[in-house]
Amino acid sequence: MIAAYGTDHGNHEGQHRMTIWEMLAVFAAGIGAGTINTIVGSGTLITFPVLLATGLPPVTANVSNTLGLVPGSISGAIGYRHELRGQRSRIVRLGLTALVGGLIGAVLLLVLPSSAFDTIVPVLIGLALVLVVLQPKLSAALTRRREQNGDSTAGPHPDGGPALLVGLLLASIYGGYFGAAQGVLYLSLMGLLLHDTLQRINGVKNILGAVVNGVAAVFFLFVAEFDWTAVALIAVGSALGGQLGARIGRRLPPTALRAVIVVVGLIAITQLLLA
Repeated sequence: MIAAYGTDHGNHEGQHRMTIWEMLAVFAAGIGAGTINTIVGSGTLITFPVLLATGLPPVTANVSNTLGLVPGSISGAIGYRHELRGQRSRIVRLGLTALVGGLIGAVLLLVLPSSAFDTIVPVLIGLALVLVVLQPKLSAALTRRREQNGDSTAGPHPDGGPALLVGLLLASIYGGYFGAAQGVLYLSLMGLLLHDTLQRINGVKNILGAVVNGVAAVFFLFVAEFDWTAVALIAVGSALGGQLGARIGRRLPPTALRAVIVVVGLIAITQLLLA
């Protein structure tokens, strides 16, 4: 994880200069992150270590990464535009929740040490993966219970209800703070509490990711240093990766998509525990 920002502010590029090979590595990492973010999430676990390897300080690397991944999130959402049809009211409601959470998380980064999240994050991701795997059975069990209780709707709340809003708010706070595997948390929550296909839920996840990254990026512009070269390389790479990820992700059947989510989530947990 990373340290809190402290009081040194600014938005200029420091004395760091990348070699051509480092620039190519950052660009490639941006493509990879944009691709995996659109399909599942956790792209930060690709770009962040690469930026550190080029010599950027952790704070600058994290802020530059957040800024650079915004175009990738938007690109991925555009790639899922077909799955997003008919979900406008849901997107507005959940998007506003994500906006508030992302801003809170960005502010918390200024006042909390990274150790506050180091222990709990792998646990959260692990629980999310369990929910992703068990989601079909859990949803079926919830439906049976509602039917037995005489609930005529006999299914999850169309927009997830208060439980989803609270869960997404907390996940978005984490996303604004650091964000590794944030998409896994979103998919597990919406998969359990929304009555919809995993692909349509994935489309909403990309919108929420764009909102959280966007609000955190705007906030960071005013309070932290960033490297424009890294931002530009990741921005272009992640935008390309977002389109690639949409093409791949939209073709995956639900079982395969769940398998990808679990694999990526396990890798995320491993990296976070070894960091």
